[in-house]
This record gives sequence, C-alpha cells and structure tokens, in this order.
Amino acid sequence: MRYYLSCKMHRDIFEDLVIRAVNSLPDEFQDLMANVDVVIEDWPSRSQLRKLRLRDRYELLGLYEGVPLTKRDQGYNLVLPDKITIFQKPIESHCRSSTEIKHEIARVVKHEIAHHFGMDDAKLYEIENDKNS
Repeated sequence: MRYYLSCKMHRDIFEDLVIRAVNSLPDEFQDLMANVDVVIEDWPSRSQLRKLRLRDRYELLGLYEGVPLTKRDQGYNLVLPDKITIFQKPIESHCRSSTEIKHEIARVVKHEIAHHFGMDDAKLYEIENDKNS
C-alpha cells in the first residue's frame, strides 16, 4: 500500500465532506441511521488497532463500532448509539489530491455504513472490486 504524506486538508473541509457523504445516502438508508454517531478522529486509538489486530495506524481509514441491524433482536433497546469513526490522517496519507480525499471519504463512509447494515468486509471488498473492474 502506498502512502502520500503531501496532501492535507483543513479539518472543517474534511468534516464537511464527511457530512456530505452521509447526507448523500438515499432517504430509506438515512432513516435507519437515527441511532448512529459519525465522528472524525485524526488517528485510530491503540485499542481500536489492537481490537482489529492491526499494527499500522495508516491502515485503518474508518471503523464501525456497534451492533449491525441484521444482528439485533427485540431485546435491543436503550443502548448507546452505534459509532462510525472516520480517520482523517490515514485517509490523507492514501491520497495525492483533495479530489482523491473527497472520493476516499465517500468510499469509506459508505463502507462503514454498510457494516451498520450487516455487510462484512469480505462482501464489501468483493463489491468494491467488482465496481473497479
């Protein structure tokens, strides 16, 4: 994997792009996102990396933490919101331009939201690879 350390984006612009990516979802998906917080952090924490058995903090661009909709039963209530974290510095390091950052944010946001809807990484990578073919 290549890392480009030259492209940086002001935090406000990055946040706006994340908000736009979430808001671009069709209404039927937005309605199912009511109990999901989307946050931005510079880097993943050590515990987040450890949980995923990752050593390189540049590898993790986004993270869904919660119970996917497909795994919930009738006893699922009164819980904290699920959380999607988008990591700014790793995304910047994978991109050479602000346009690439914009596209990568949109891809990562959709990827993490798909986890909320119950899709696993293997299926998501298969879909993403089919799109790029």
